[in-house]
Amino acid sequence: MVNELNVEDVEYSEPVSPTAQYFNSSVLSVCILAVLDTEIPIDDSPALGLLKDVFLPISPRFSSLMVEDENGLKHWKKVEVKLEDHVSIPNFPSGLSPQSYDNHLSNYLSKIAMEQLPHNRPLWNIHIIKYPTSNAAGNIIFKLHHSLADGYSLMAALLSCLQRADSNSIFRNIPKVLRSAFNSVSDFGWSLMKSSYVEDDISLIRSGNPGVEFKPVVISTMTFSLDDIKQIKTKLRVEGRNKSNNEHSTALVLLNTRAIREYKSVKEMHKPCAEKVWGNQFAFLHISIPELTSLESLNPLDFAAAKYIHSTIKNSSMGLSNMIGPVKRMALANHPIKSLYFMVVGEPKSLTITMISYMGKLKVAFKTEKDSIDPEKLKSSIQTVFEMILKAAHDIA
Repeated sequence: MVNELNVEDVEYSEPVSPTAQYFNSSVLSVCILAVLDTEIPIDDSPALGLLKDVFLPISPRFSSLMVEDENGLKHWKKVEVKLEDHVSIPNFPSGLSPQSYDNHLSNYLSKIAMEQLPHNRPLWNIHIIKYPTSNAAGNIIFKLHHSLADGYSLMAALLSCLQRADSNSIFRNIPKVLRSAFNSVSDFGWSLMKSSYVEDDISLIRSGNPGVEFKPVVISTMTFSLDDIKQIKTKLRVEGRNKSNNEHSTALVLLNTRAIREYKSVKEMHKPCAEKVWGNQFAFLHISIPELTSLESLNPLDFAAAKYIHSTIKNSSMGLSNMIGPVKRMALANHPIKSLYFMVVGEPKSLTITMISYMGKLKVAFKTEKDSIDPEKLKSSIQTVFEMILKAAHDIA
C-alpha cells in the first residue's frame, strides 16, 4: 500500500526496490519488532530528543513515505516527521506483580504485531513499557517495516542508537560472521519444486489456516548459554549434515546475501558504492525438520545438521532468522540493556523463531499462532531436547 506522489510539488530521493515493494503490498505487510529489556526503570523524557538527534539521521527512509508517481513507479519521499505520532506509552493497571505484567506485555506485543503501520507517515513506531516484568525493569519496542531494510541493516540502525555501558564504542564489540552458501545443485533444483508446488503437511506447528498472518499471535522467549552451545558444536561436530527421512515439514531460514565478515556503521553503509549497502539483501532457505517419534530413539547427531535449499515463504511450516548481537553490555540513553530479541511479524506462518546473541547468551523468541500452538509446551520440548543434546556432549570424552 503506497501514497500518490505529485512530482510537481516534491522531490523524491530514491526508487523503492522490488523487495521493499513486495513487503509493503496489498497482499503482504511484514514488520520487525525489536525488544530491548532494560535493567532499570525507564525515563522517557529523552525519547523525542534521541529520536531526532540519533534515530532519524541513521537513514533517510526513517523520514520518508513510500509513494507512487503517475507512471506507477514507487519512490521514497522525504517528509517532515512528527515524532510524537511515532511514540506510544501504554497504560497498564498499577501495582501488579511482575508475573501479571508478563501477561500484559505479551498481550501488548500480540496487539502491535497485528496492527498495520499507518502509510501516511514513515513506517516505524516505538513503544515504551514502563512496568516491571519478571525479566526486566522496563521494555523499549521498535516496530520497523521490513520494506525499510532487512535485519542486517536494521540491526546496524539499532546498534547506532546504543552505546557500550562502559564506553562510547559499539561496532568493535560485534563478533565477525561468515556468509552462508548453498550445499549442492540438487538442493537448488528441489527448491524450485518446493517453492511452486510442494506444500508442507498440516502438523502441530502448521495449521494451514488461510489468512494466518491476520490471526492473533503469542510472542514468548527463552535463553540459552552460548558456552553450552559451543560445547555441543565442538563435541558433536555439527559441521556435517545428515538427510532426514521426513521431508514433509520444513523451516524457512532468512539468509543474508552480503559477503560480510562484520557489522559496519550505518554511515559506512550509506557511502556511494559501499560494499554493504543499506536495504533488503537476503534469500530464503529451507531446512528439513526431522521427526522425533520417541525420546528413547533420539540421536543428538540427527538434530545437529540439516540440508539447506533456496525457497520462498509460502509452503514451509515455520520461519527461522538469527542475528549476531553485541558481546559487551550496551545502554540506550543511559539505560543498561539486560537482554534483547526481535521478531518478524505479518508473514503467513503459524510459527516463527528468531535468535540473537548478547553478552554470552542466546535469546530465542517464538511467535506462535494463538489457539493453534501452545508456546509453553513448545518451549518445554525444546528445553528437553537441548538438555539431552547437552548431556550427550558432556558424556563424550
